[in-house]
Amino acid sequence: MSLENLSFKGGYHMHDFKEIANNCPIEEGPVPAIVEIALHQHIGAPCLPLVEKGDVVKVGQKIGEAKATISAPVHASVSGTVLEIKEITTVAGFKTKAVVIENDGRNELGYEEKNDDYTLLSAEEIISRVREAGVVGLGGAGFPTSVKLQTHPGEKIEEIIINGAECEPFLTSDQVSMETYPEKVVTGCLIAMQAMEAAKGYIGIEDNKPNAIDAVKNACANVPNVEVAVLKTKYPQGDQKRIVQAITNKVIPCGAHGTAIGVQVFNASTAIAITDAVVYGKPLYEKVVTMTGSAITLPKNIRVKLGTPLIEMLEFCNGFKEEPGKIIVGGPMMGESQFSVVSPSVKTMGGVIVLNKEQAQEKPVSPCIKCGKCVHICPVGLEPLFLQSYSLNGLLEEAEKNHIMECIECGTCSYVCPANRPLVESIKNGKRLIRATQKAR
Repeated sequence: MSLENLSFKGGYHMHDFKEIANNCPIEEGPVPAIVEIALHQHIGAPCLPLVEKGDVVKVGQKIGEAKATISAPVHASVSGTVLEIKEITTVAGFKTKAVVIENDGRNELGYEEKNDDYTLLSAEEIISRVREAGVVGLGGAGFPTSVKLQTHPGEKIEEIIINGAECEPFLTSDQVSMETYPEKVVTGCLIAMQAMEAAKGYIGIEDNKPNAIDAVKNACANVPNVEVAVLKTKYPQGDQKRIVQAITNKVIPCGAHGTAIGVQVFNASTAIAITDAVVYGKPLYEKVVTMTGSAITLPKNIRVKLGTPLIEMLEFCNGFKEEPGKIIVGGPMMGESQFSVVSPSVKTMGGVIVLNKEQAQEKPVSPCIKCGKCVHICPVGLEPLFLQSYSLNGLLEEAEKNHIMECIECGTCSYVCPANRPLVESIKNGKRLIRATQKAR
């Protein structure tokens, strides 16, 4: 099977604006005087604080314990003194408790640096190290990686896919990470394969990242069971079901995960974090973030200590070269618009996009002309125009019958709509109403 120009049905090739930051090497980011480390940076239950006001902590020391199965611990990103534990608003817009630490500048480590041979470790030891390091999905979802590495009775994982598509416009943090640490990407794939007893590994990278493709191909040249799959540049190529279909030609059933067909998917930056955790004993306390957009002065890819205020990250890039119209954390298609710049960085933050007023200007909405563009490009095969109508008119049963819950909220339908209708926004609201109705039952 050829592993070139792979793709899926539907989707859309839009201008990706990668050129703003894709040639910017990783820089060490700002050194914050104070960090606010959220105790909820993942899907699942929030952590319980292990420290209190006045405690002295070190870099990588665990400060938040994950008691639930679906959870992940958090660690100090600086050494210093705990000032308080307070409630903050995250970049995703929800409230959680955070440990506030004053940086003493000493950078004393609170974990043991290692250089272990992962091939000598059992699956249980690998999973334990990944969990203790607080590794979560760094592509934006934030699902605890230790849970994804576990197989359940009756499951047989045949293939591991490392998702290096990074299909969201503007974002380049995964790309530069793959170019800088290709060996760690490959090792992370091999560790996941060992933990899940998978025979084959693929590293999927879109063809607009030739340097990353070359770097990772060189890194796995002598690894017979891991190959690079070159994907056609198209949004949303990085969606789990789309990348699985493109590379393996397998289709994940509605309501199921990749494990149902013998495939598990991890983000490329997550693969690097797996290597750091299992081989080097390093917890996840810092993250590569793309600082980009039309209104930022100096676009960069920076390694940020978790808990760094957004304003300090922006100042590190010399702020704004013109008045911003919108600041987005994440990609422009699925990211979160910010109402302030005081929220701290978290594990799932892949980028900060500063758009000028012209790009951020909302376009006037007009009636649907039934052109069918949203149906043609929907990667899931849904009919967004009808799902929007059902949602707006409260026809939730009809929406469910037409598989509204299968929508991946990629936003491509809204992007291509010539009437500028907020299709995905209406669909997301319909899904929220359905979930609320189900909960009330």
